[in-house]
Amino acid sequence: MHKALDYRGRCVVITGAAGGIGRGLAQSFAAAGATLELLDRDAEALARLADELAGDTPLHCTALDLGDRQAVQLYADDLACRGLNADVLVNNAGVEYATPLDECSFEADQRWSTLLENNVGSMQRLTRALLPRLRAGASVINQASIWGLKGVPGFSAYVASKHAVVGLTRSLAWELGPRRIRVNAVCPGWIGTDAAMRSLQAMADANGRSDSAELAAILANQAIPELLTPADLGGTFLFLGSPLAAALTGQALSVSHGEVMH
Repeated sequence: MHKALDYRGRCVVITGAAGGIGRGLAQSFAAAGATLELLDRDAEALARLADELAGDTPLHCTALDLGDRQAVQLYADDLACRGLNADVLVNNAGVEYATPLDECSFEADQRWSTLLENNVGSMQRLTRALLPRLRAGASVINQASIWGLKGVPGFSAYVASKHAVVGLTRSLAWELGPRRIRVNAVCPGWIGTDAAMRSLQAMADANGRSDSAELAAILANQAIPELLTPADLGGTFLFLGSPLAAALTGQALSVSHGEVMH
């Protein structure tokens, strides 16, 4: 391993750590020796992840609803009380579901605004709360999506939220640059997570195709026609959090087997 990718003695905060991608990122940073701060609102899933990683990995788990401003600030205060500063903040938590424009109910409006709040508002809220705990030279990595780089029918709220994540990333890169804090976004393509497979099913239903036919059409748009796995993202995040990426800030990196090239 390149010495710059040795995370021993470095603190990494990961939100949505108990889910598919978050779990894979936690495993990657643990393998690199990081001290882990794992956050997720699912306390039981977080406990299972902690048991899996238990051993040589220094870690602390916090069940946290990122929509609760007071709880977020209490977490930041607790980090300070434990004398920890963050070297890497991975804003990974988010939700994904379809929001067709022809759904006109009050509940549909609530789902639209809730998705934006979950995927963007919570990201800004935690970054702001942890700002005093981010070291000079720290790296903030925001989880976006290739759908933050293009349009997709039937998923306007999710697509809008991921475009907003890219915009937030670029703005914070300028704002935090004078503090020597880098801010980048990762835009994953199709990954075999439960959330992505639910979206695939929704797209298949809307297009009148089977799940397998929909997946085949998706993979045909990739230079490498395979689904990504959460583990496939680990190297990108390790790189962005390391000194090897010292010149990168304000970037939205497409990690999509070539579905989006820019």
